[in-house]
Amino acid sequence: MESFDAVILGSGQAGNPLAVKFAVLGRKVALIERDAIGGSCVNYGCSPTKTMEASGRVAWLVRRSGDYGVRVQGPVTVDMKKVRQRKRAIVRSFSGGNEEKLKKNGVEIIRGEGRFTGLREIEVLSAQGEVRRLRGDLVFINTGTRPHIPQIEGLCSCHILDNATIMELDEVPAHLMVIGGGYVGLEFARMFRRFGSEVTIIHRSPHVLSREDADIAQTIQDIFRKDGVNIILEGQTHRAVQDPDGTIHLNCTCPDGEKSISGSHLLVAAGRDPNTDMLDLPGAGVETDGQGFIVVDDRLRTSAEGVFALGDVTGGPAFTHIAYDDYRVVRDNIFGPGGGTTAGRMVPFTVFIDPQLGRVGLSEKEAESRGIGYEAITMPMSHVARAIETDETWGFMKALVEPDSGRILGFACLGAEAGELMAVVQMAMAGGLTAPDLKNMIFAHPTLAESLNSFFSLWGRE
Repeated sequence: MESFDAVILGSGQAGNPLAVKFAVLGRKVALIERDAIGGSCVNYGCSPTKTMEASGRVAWLVRRSGDYGVRVQGPVTVDMKKVRQRKRAIVRSFSGGNEEKLKKNGVEIIRGEGRFTGLREIEVLSAQGEVRRLRGDLVFINTGTRPHIPQIEGLCSCHILDNATIMELDEVPAHLMVIGGGYVGLEFARMFRRFGSEVTIIHRSPHVLSREDADIAQTIQDIFRKDGVNIILEGQTHRAVQDPDGTIHLNCTCPDGEKSISGSHLLVAAGRDPNTDMLDLPGAGVETDGQGFIVVDDRLRTSAEGVFALGDVTGGPAFTHIAYDDYRVVRDNIFGPGGGTTAGRMVPFTVFIDPQLGRVGLSEKEAESRGIGYEAITMPMSHVARAIETDETWGFMKALVEPDSGRILGFACLGAEAGELMAVVQMAMAGGLTAPDLKNMIFAHPTLAESLNSFFSLWGRE
């Protein structure tokens, strides 16, 4: 059995920087990875999807070029092979850069499937059938998640797509059906509608983005439907059949009765399952919840001494930037001054559906469930000068403000470059600035951020 100061399972956005940190301090560290270096974000998530989303946005802009007085000859078509080639090149660059950095700093990368054989003892089986046995003074689990495949009759006999395989298509689907109206489902639905596909979303809840406030979800639905996306809400898919020619038929139960939907392609975006079932966690004394996510405290310690879990595998917010902050928490507690914690941290996120949805802090749903008093203010993006000038006035801004102090409790924007605008408010919240502070702050004209003057002027009005 080989001994290491640290053994890290998974090369995601928490595992990679942690491995480098150990290595540059002269510690012996092993990083186990069964797939591509960089985890889901670099290879199957954030980077490739946003690369392809950019292609979809260009196609959309060209189609509406006449709105800006620009004439384009002929119909707009999308070369999916070229889109895929561009996506692959960026993934190779990012993943390769991550691997180069790991090796340059002395991290030993071990390819294969790892599983626990005891407390902080791990066996790694390579694709060639070779076995290595490792022991770490500390062990870190960063194995992430994979697509959840729902129990639908006949589904496993159909050719289904997930968030990774859909990006390997070499043609634009004639009709893309999407099971699931969460972040992943909406981003791909928007993207492929702009590529030219007919798109149908089947979602089991009363509105898309089930955790979102109803007004935001409703506006997203209105925007999608205006763009030609068919959205079926409260739809339970109970049977799937694929014809010899590849056509897939879905039978769904909906509030207005049974529906049969047929399409050329099917994307299943019905949530994520943790990659813990192959780890043999009980043998290591690592506790999981009912869904298989690893239970951790606010310092990311598991129930097993010296074993930590970081990123999506803990069941926390499934965002790359949160996984990286998990790394910072562990880093500070092991190498730094201590005090690193996940308790009370701010969780910003952006959904890249164009118009983007950016959010930080409390939603109305969350505030009400916690019994927190607030005043909600809203302003349509059609009141924002920059949005008018660029002809992207859909959506609105919303903030929750503490009634007496003017402290900003939460902010959401559904609009052009909403993620960037959200980040401005996030900085203000982190710095303790209030609604009156932003009302009176000088922003450059004409920027989206300048609209915060008018927006926060709405707080406290009679």
